[in-house]
Parts: sequence; structure tokens; C-alpha cells
Amino acid sequence: MKLFKLFNNKRLFILLITLVMFIVVMGFSLGARKALSWPENFLRDTTGFVQSLFYKPAGYVAGFFQDIGNLHDLAEENERLKILAAQYARDKAVYNFTKAKIEDYQEKLNFKDAQKKLYDYELHIAQVISLTTEPSNSSVVIDLGSKDGIKPNMSVISVEGMVGVISQVSNFTSTVKLMTVMDANDPNSQPPIAATVLDKEGKSFGMIESYDQQTGMLKMNKIPVGDPIAVGDTIISSGGGGVYPRGLTIGTVKSVKVGEFGYTSTALIDPTADFQDWKDLFVVFTEERVE
Repeated sequence: MKLFKLFNNKRLFILLITLVMFIVVMGFSLGARKALSWPENFLRDTTGFVQSLFYKPAGYVAGFFQDIGNLHDLAEENERLKILAAQYARDKAVYNFTKAKIEDYQEKLNFKDAQKKLYDYELHIAQVISLTTEPSNSSVVIDLGSKDGIKPNMSVISVEGMVGVISQVSNFTSTVKLMTVMDANDPNSQPPIAATVLDKEGKSFGMIESYDQQTGMLKMNKIPVGDPIAVGDTIISSGGGGVYPRGLTIGTVKSVKVGEFGYTSTALIDPTADFQDWKDLFVVFTEERVE
């Protein structure tokens, strides 16, 4: 009962607490001692326990919010990486497209220079606007017209070989009739081509007069017997007839067959031009037609 009364006396209780704190401080000041007194042990253990009650939950809470902050930073970094990846993909596509166009134009430029050195004509590059693939009316429309000096019956070629001739001309566009509509029995088809063999000019001669839709081959007729033409030879225009200039590549000989009466031979020619997926073509300007 006296103990309870003691605790009810506030002044005495405060004095007791002060005394205990004094003893603890004195214990801490005596650094030379190897062991702590029981009040010091009691106070230290009590303080450590109370601190642990607050420190651990506070650490968990702080760690939780830190993890949330890290997740936010990771999300932002992920977004930046996605944007960089998209920009890289776009830049790579633009680079590849530009590189392909440069290589394509360089190839065409080299082709023009090589052709100009071999033969006396100029090539004017034209872009293909449209393509018609009907068997009876295969043609393309290009973006050069009369304002550019284009005239009917001018030859048109690709990098691979001869394509056809100009059939119609307007101010800004022209229609190219393809060799795939060449028919000896049709007066409205592309004119026949006087042809010879590359490196055998003056020794070989024939007329390319028709195109077989089924085999995809040109037929070269009126080849004299004994002509040195052979399988694998490259056929070019000879310049005869006044329509096609000399030296335009036409195709490669696939077979040679002696005619029915033995006076002439016929050769099947595989065109070097593929007649599809054109983007650019060349119009051939001979010397008298160069503007």
C-alpha cells in the first residue's frame, strides 16, 4: 500500500526518475568500467526495445515508398527506351531506303555513262506513272512528254534491256508500247526490230517480229543460214530500219532452229527486261533528236 501511495505522489515519483537518470548518466561517464550497473542495463534495454518498436516499421514504410519510387523511375526509363527503339527503327528504315535509292541511281548513272561511251545517244530518265498488263495492250505511262522533247517511236529501255517504243505523247506524259505486244500479223503493234549479235555485228542479222505470250520469248526470224548466231549470244538492235538506234540490248539466244525450207533460221530470244515492277525507265535520244 505504501508503494502505491509512493507512485501517487507525483513529486516523489519525478524525483525518483531523476535519480535513476542521474545514476545512468554517471554510469555512462565511467568509461573505464567493464560492466554496466543494473539500472544502466535496464534503461538501455528499455530504450532499445522502444526504438525497435518504431524503427523497424518505419524502415519497412520507408522501403515501401522507395520501391514505389524505383518502379516509377523504371517505368519512365522503359518509356524512354521504347521511344529510342522506335526512333532507331524509323531512322534505320529511312537510312536503308535512302541507301537503296542512292545505289539504284548510281547504277543507272553508271549504265548511262557506259551506254554513252559505246553508242552515240543520250538517255533521259523517266519515272513510271502507271502500268497496263493486258496481253493485247501492255503499256506503261511515263512522266516525260513533248515539253521534254519526247516524240513517237523513240525507244525506251530499262537497265536490263529494251522495253518498247513511245506510242503516244502529251505535254507532260507519254505512253510506252511494250515489246510484249509485238505481233508480226498486227500492223498496229510495235514495229519489228532489226537485230544482230553483240561482238558479231556485221556477221549476224535477223528481225525480231513477235512475242510469244505463253513462253515469254521473242522470235527472231529471217536469220540467214550459216549465220554465226548461237545459243547464249546477246542480241542487240542493229540500227537498221531507222526506228531503233544501234546497240540496245534485247535478250539472250535460247535456241536456234533452221526454217522449213532451209533458207533461213529462227531463234528464240529471252528478253533481258522483266516487264514488271518498273520505277524508272530511260528514253533514248539519238543525236538528231537530242534537245
